[in-house]
Amino acid sequence: MNQLKDFKITEENSVYGTGKRKEAVARVWLLKDYPDKFIVKATDSGKEYDLRSYVQRETLFNKIMKPFKVTGTEGKFGVYVTVRGGGISGQAEAIMYGIAKALVNYNPDFRQALKKEGLLTRDAREKERKKYNQMGARAKYRWSKR
Repeated sequence: MNQLKDFKITEENSVYGTGKRKEAVARVWLLKDYPDKFIVKATDSGKEYDLRSYVQRETLFNKIMKPFKVTGTEGKFGVYVTVRGGGISGQAEAIMYGIAKALVNYNPDFRQALKKEGLLTRDAREKERKKYNQMGARAKYRWSKR
């Protein structure tokens, strides 16, 4: 697999934001100098992918790009992301939250528009743990009288 990242991330050419969803954590850098780059690095495998091919579904890709549409900054930033944990869907939402936070770090005036769309409110729903003497988190074993 060839390296897709052929640039250096510095404080001058990037803005950082962290996004979380379920078990997924996304560290997002918005690249000012490379508006055509959309790269995801999966830390589990250590491989780099193109963002669109990594998330596979067009709906997830559109969800990731929503903060850019809301703020009107489409085509102005490239994205470099490292993701860890969770599945593709959770990682996609984590990337979306990370992009929204990075845009607020870039320009605090975007905060109101992103907040109105609900892109700064983290979805805190997590998987409930399995309890002992039960089949799962809520499901119980079947009771038999005899």
